[in-house]
Amino acid sequence: MAGQGIQRREVLRILGTAAAAAQFPGFSKWSFACGHIGNATLQVKPSVYSPQFFTVAEYAMVERLTEIIIPNDGTPGAKEAGVAEFIDFMVANDPEVQYGLRTGLTWLNVQAERINGMRFLDLMPEQQNSLLEPLGFKDKARPGEEDGVRFFRTMREYTVTGFYTSEIGYKELDNPALKFYAESPECPHKGNPEHAHLAQARS
Repeated sequence: MAGQGIQRREVLRILGTAAAAAQFPGFSKWSFACGHIGNATLQVKPSVYSPQFFTVAEYAMVERLTEIIIPNDGTPGAKEAGVAEFIDFMVANDPEVQYGLRTGLTWLNVQAERINGMRFLDLMPEQQNSLLEPLGFKDKARPGEEDGVRFFRTMREYTVTGFYTSEIGYKELDNPALKFYAESPECPHKGNPEHAHLAQARS
């Protein structure tokens, strides 16, 4: 969904909060990618997450939206990573976004009932996707849905951040920082220790 990316300053702010969120003992699924391995306090998790901000019904919508944004397509998605837990925690600790997300969920239910005659979670998956597409793609945007576009953009930003700051999402990036080596891996450019080919590529 090009052209709607999160700003760098906002990324840094959310990542900072994500690091702080790692200390919250109430997560049942979500865990910070850079959490300290072997810390027993971070390994003991409750079996069920208790929402800190959203109602039970709202939380179910948040979880479904994260699942649509980053689905399980053969590898774990947002639902498996517990991204809804991350979002709920973040929103509970950020009063500036609480009103917008809560009213956004209400807007989505009203829109679902207006178009399909049912609330969002009662729709079939293809109906849910059809409802969300105009909110996520600029070339499909419809007049009068600006509030929904802003809401879905925020949801997507929090979902992506929550997923890729989680242990599951970080592993999906195949980040070498997660790997442990008995000894430092050698440079793959044998016979070219000065990496002359890289200098040529930059010129």
